[in-house]
Amino acid sequence: MKYIFVTGGVVSSLGKGLAAAALGTLLERRGLRVAFQKLDPYLNVDPGTMNPLEHGEVYVLADGAETDLDLGHYERFTDSLLTRANNVTSGQVYETVLSKERRGDYLGETVQVIPHITDEIKERILFFEKTSSADILITEIGGTTGDIEGLPFLEAIRQFILQVGPQNAILMHVTLVPFIKAAGELKTKPTQQSVAKLREIGLQPQVLLCRTEQPLEREVREKLSLFCNIPVDAVMEARDVEHSIYEYPLLLQEEGLDEKICHLFGIHAPAAQMSQWRSMVQTIVTPTHHLKIALIAKYELQDAYKSIYESLTHAGGFNDCGVSIEVVDAEEIEHNGAEKYLLHVSGILVPGGFGDRGAEGKIKATQYAREHQLPYFGLCLGMQIATIEFARHVCHLEHANSTEFDPVTPHPVIALLEEQKKVLDKGASMRLGSWPARLREGTLAHRMYGCHEIAERHRHRFEFNNDYRQQLEALGLVISGTSLDGQLVEIIEIPHHPWFLAVQFHPEFQSKPHAPHPLFTGFLQACKKASQR
Repeated sequence: MKYIFVTGGVVSSLGKGLAAAALGTLLERRGLRVAFQKLDPYLNVDPGTMNPLEHGEVYVLADGAETDLDLGHYERFTDSLLTRANNVTSGQVYETVLSKERRGDYLGETVQVIPHITDEIKERILFFEKTSSADILITEIGGTTGDIEGLPFLEAIRQFILQVGPQNAILMHVTLVPFIKAAGELKTKPTQQSVAKLREIGLQPQVLLCRTEQPLEREVREKLSLFCNIPVDAVMEARDVEHSIYEYPLLLQEEGLDEKICHLFGIHAPAAQMSQWRSMVQTIVTPTHHLKIALIAKYELQDAYKSIYESLTHAGGFNDCGVSIEVVDAEEIEHNGAEKYLLHVSGILVPGGFGDRGAEGKIKATQYAREHQLPYFGLCLGMQIATIEFARHVCHLEHANSTEFDPVTPHPVIALLEEQKKVLDKGASMRLGSWPARLREGTLAHRMYGCHEIAERHRHRFEFNNDYRQQLEALGLVISGTSLDGQLVEIIEIPHHPWFLAVQFHPEFQSKPHAPHPLFTGFLQACKKASQR
């Protein structure tokens, strides 16, 4: 197996994950098998308990692992199907080492960062050589070079490269080359300092990927080459894309990144066939129609809803529609009503979330969509919100609510899952991962999927309360999807409406640019019709 390690320098949020995913796209289209891994330096065992405002979206894998959002990029850009082994945190590493120490596995040794922590990290990397048929493993190291918490990972990589040989491992460093307007030029010093920091640790990059807003002229490349000890043809430009992140693999191919990687590894593989990808990008960036979709949000950070944004982009390309997402603060709707914010949109999407903040605003937005015949799509919490709204305003169950928001509600139409009532630890204890569901024939959900049984990824503790099932169905709520045993409600919809559907799961985690999720494509088709009325 060949190994590519992706590090970042100067500042965070440079797009290391996108760079890794885009490189994976190119290598796959050369006929190579690619695996991915993300090493995160934080001490949390996983990001499941982190605030979305701090960490962004928690991306859920099929096996139930709660992971970093970069794993979403890996799955969307390539054919990879990831597992919990693909995301390693400092918390996991230290937890494992300390468990071994308690068991006496180290036979009385003094347990230290070197060699015990670094050995555990190396074992997590070598795991793929033992279990995967991939030709290349791309491992992204979270954080920024120089962060104290990331040093054990960088030291482990230094040891690892020494162990497998430099001919089998490449270090690709993603860095910022800022344009200073006052000087009218790109500045290389931050990158020089970042690479110098790596070299202090004992790591020498073979490829430099330079994030920049301006073209990287030959003179700048030669300067970076000289001071960073990297061949000039390995100094690559990664300029900001104009329209879509899916342009990124095409830009990197023009720079010759995949060709350089294959040359360094001595791999002889045909050029990446990108014509279909190019065609897909073209449909996304040059749509004929444009839609405005309201996302009723409680988290201001854009990354908190990353997979939803991407899924709407995928479905927009499929429907020849550019999608403008109007992020509406749910608390603003609580204070000022829904019409002010939703009058000029073509559809309403209520995403997942936790806690009661903004819940009443989401309920008002859902009521507006139902009463004004606006296409509505609810995801996870969005399904629970739709159930509460229907119970209150159609079934006249006054103060109906979720016990998450109001533990003493007289009508708990959404309640804690039975198996959750004795759970004390918050981490990795929800209903997680891919679960099958059965669809009711003749329903909107059945038409969208075109099959009778599906499997979708979940992340929730609260569930539709079956004590109210008959009462809500009697007044028109359609339960169109349930767990295989019929006990858990997975999908609800309202008939005689342009498109009103809500799901307990997260379909956004299975959408790809070349294979958009059917529920997102159906939602935008309905929005497109609504905009033409």
